[in-house]
Amino acid sequence: MESMLNKLKSTVTKVTADVTSAVMGNPVTREFDVGRHIASGGNGLAWKIFHGTKKSTKQEVAVFVFDKKLIDKYQKFEKDQIIDSLKRGVQQLTRLRHPRLLTVQHPLEESRDCLAFCTEPVFASLANVLGNWENLPSSISPDIKDYTLYDVETKYGLLQVSEGLSFLHSSVKMVHGNVTPENIILNKSGAWKIMGFDFCVSSSNPSEQEPKFPCKEWDPNLPSLCLPNPEYLAPEYILSVSCETASDMYSLGAVTYAVFNKGKPILEVNKQDIYKSFSRQLDQLSRLGSSSLTSIPEEVREHVKLLLNVTPTVRPDADQMTKIPFFNDVGAVTLQYFDTLFQRDNLQKSQFFKGLPKVLPKLPKRVIVQRILPCLTSEFVNPDMVPFVLPNVLLIAEECTKEEYVRLILPELGPVFKQQEPVQASNMILLIFLQKMDLLLTKTPPDEIKNSVLPMVYRALEAPSIQIQELCLNIIPTFANLIDYPSMKNALIPRIKNACLQTSSLAVRVNSLVCLGKILEYLDKWFVLDDILPFLQQIPSKEPAVLMGILGIYKCTFTHKKLGITKEQLAGKVLPHLIPLSIENNLNLNQFSSFIAVIKEMLSRLESEHRTKLEQLHMMEEQQRSLEIGNQMNASEETGATHAGSQIDKVFNNIGTDLLTGGESENKEDGLQNKQKRASFTLEEKQKLAKEQEQAQKLKSQQPLKPQVHTPIAPSKQTKDLTDTLMDNITSLTSLSVSTSKLSTSSTFTSVPSTGLNMMFSTPIDNSKRNLTNGLNANMGFQTSGFSMPVNPNQNFFSGSSTAGVTTMTLGAAPALSSYNPLSVPPTAVKAQQRPADMSALNNLFGPQKPKVSMNQLSQQKPNQWLNQFVPPQGSSGMGSAAMGVQANVMGQAAFGMQGNPFFNPQNFAQPSATMTSSSSASNDLKDLFG
Repeated sequence: MESMLNKLKSTVTKVTADVTSAVMGNPVTREFDVGRHIASGGNGLAWKIFHGTKKSTKQEVAVFVFDKKLIDKYQKFEKDQIIDSLKRGVQQLTRLRHPRLLTVQHPLEESRDCLAFCTEPVFASLANVLGNWENLPSSISPDIKDYTLYDVETKYGLLQVSEGLSFLHSSVKMVHGNVTPENIILNKSGAWKIMGFDFCVSSSNPSEQEPKFPCKEWDPNLPSLCLPNPEYLAPEYILSVSCETASDMYSLGAVTYAVFNKGKPILEVNKQDIYKSFSRQLDQLSRLGSSSLTSIPEEVREHVKLLLNVTPTVRPDADQMTKIPFFNDVGAVTLQYFDTLFQRDNLQKSQFFKGLPKVLPKLPKRVIVQRILPCLTSEFVNPDMVPFVLPNVLLIAEECTKEEYVRLILPELGPVFKQQEPVQASNMILLIFLQKMDLLLTKTPPDEIKNSVLPMVYRALEAPSIQIQELCLNIIPTFANLIDYPSMKNALIPRIKNACLQTSSLAVRVNSLVCLGKILEYLDKWFVLDDILPFLQQIPSKEPAVLMGILGIYKCTFTHKKLGITKEQLAGKVLPHLIPLSIENNLNLNQFSSFIAVIKEMLSRLESEHRTKLEQLHMMEEQQRSLEIGNQMNASEETGATHAGSQIDKVFNNIGTDLLTGGESENKEDGLQNKQKRASFTLEEKQKLAKEQEQAQKLKSQQPLKPQVHTPIAPSKQTKDLTDTLMDNITSLTSLSVSTSKLSTSSTFTSVPSTGLNMMFSTPIDNSKRNLTNGLNANMGFQTSGFSMPVNPNQNFFSGSSTAGVTTMTLGAAPALSSYNPLSVPPTAVKAQQRPADMSALNNLFGPQKPKVSMNQLSQQKPNQWLNQFVPPQGSSGMGSAAMGVQANVMGQAAFGMQGNPFFNPQNFAQPSATMTSSSSASNDLKDLFG
């Protein structure tokens, strides 16, 4: 491992030293920076080729360097001959300008250690590509080592050399004299260029006459660098000391043979005895057959055989070679057209670029990237040509890696992204980019997307062209997943909404809605609910297509598993918007059906979700109530309570009200003692206990009831004890009985508040009293603190139904009465109060349901025969004193409808039609009762 590192270190050091020693001090380094050693070329591959850049413009160049240390072994005069030959070749190349000749960027400069000049960027020489790596760095670049010529490159390369020779022979009247793989250079774009004019021969005759080229005799004593390569030299150079343009054509045939034979020449010449070698090979060339040219493609095999003919006049000239069918290949013709593109006008260029997408798939990627792409991007400076060039560039970009795209294509697209003039070309550019937007977003770095690509999309949405807006809206969903969320939320969506609201085109509006519907899945739920759905209500038009687009967005949001619409949004915003839209006159039957289907689906989910919620809340309340009741019942059993009154007291202690305080004082005291047995009381609970004790004490000391007018006390803020109310009502009822003489048969009760439990009457009742009792049996409505209790017909207590915070209580039927004393309460009533209250009527609230006694059964019982006297016979008009259907006004405001008690059977009780009007004193008494 250490030896490998040392070897690598020495190699790098040697290369660095070569560059430093060869170029240091040469005037070329004043203007150019010299980089790494990349190739070798020229006669004998004597020139080292380095990568370089121009300091002022950073333009890429190739620096050719000849290190004079290579000829240290020669004598001084030989060194001078070599240097003169190299100088002559570079100087001649510098004077000649043609696309098929290597372009010199900086002329030859000589220093003490080297010769150097600069040319266009170079990849390698043809000799390097064919495997001749002489004068290359020890670590050969993989680009050269693994380089393989494609057929189209070979065809077009040989065509380029032929075109270069045609230029020399026809226009310059010159013979190159040393056409070899070493003197054919492949530039950075892959084009084949001719160099190495060290042994060129110009015509000695005037230009108007037939050219005549003088030839020097071969001198084997000269250094090899002062002589052409004999393996590619025509036989007449050696054998007859003559040369002509056909001599270069022989060299072209030899080069063609070498290209198709991995760099091996057709003749191997012994340079020590060259005359003998040529004489021997001359016979082989005379008998050259097709079997010797099997490696050469068949379509050019005969032409190569002609080029290698020993007779110069048989060889095709350069112009004829450019026209052979072998070079009439679509790839070669395409590359040739690119090389002459600068000679074409815009119309010719546009026609060529339109057909280019059909040709590009047939060409190798390296050829496209090296040869075609630079020619295409160079046309971006011509704004009129950009719409024709851009599709081809983007087609090439699809085949490039992301690194190649960023390095070779993206820098050239920067100005095109921002191009806005001319307007027609700018619109076409937008259309092309939109069609390839997924490619741009996939391979362009995020920063460049935000700075260049997305602004172009925004510009397209705001473009005056409806066609561009439509295309942009149609294409956005195809690449929406590639756009970062902040850009979509803050820049793209607002522009889509503006396009929808501000456009006068129905197509743009509909496409805006469709676009939003397709990209909903890339948005978050709350953005859709807060921003997209309210926007739908701002759309002014009611065309069917627009309405269906709105419906589509609602449906997508409603059904999407990631989005969804809350039931509050459904009830408050969505359905109130959709339902009016569904009955627009423009909608046809199918569209209306679509609206109704979505609305029904929304209503169904709304009902299901809210019902589920309410059921869950109801279950929770029932569980909590059952738990509290269970705890209270358990606490009651632990205290050993055996009567129902104390149980009810414990149940209602939690509510803060003693509903049945009419029992004995001992029961009340037991309830208070049970409360005091609990752990600790809050301040409110202590206040409540004190209030209850005070009320219990007041009941103990209360005198027998006497007829008097009772003025109700304003309710305190504390919890109201119903015992006081019951006692007050009994007192008021007694007062009413005293003033019955004032009542007429047509009296009407405004209200009868009677809340007594187990009321007992001991004296017979006269007609007016019957009327009063019948009125008490009717439904009487009054306000309580929100409590309702079902009625058992066998008991005398209140039932009610609560509506909107007002509880309507109904006075139940009383037991049969034998006597009634309006002035006093008999001892039997007091004894009834001292007995524990019968709470069987409340068992329905807290225990299993017990069968109710119907009024038919009640009417058949003897104790209740008293009730039958109030029932008029069938067909009678009813008693005038009955107040069964009365509508009274309480406090001059509330109207209470006197309906039949829900616990009564309406089939057994006829409603009397007559009414009676209460006297003024009775009305006053009732008003006093209700405050």
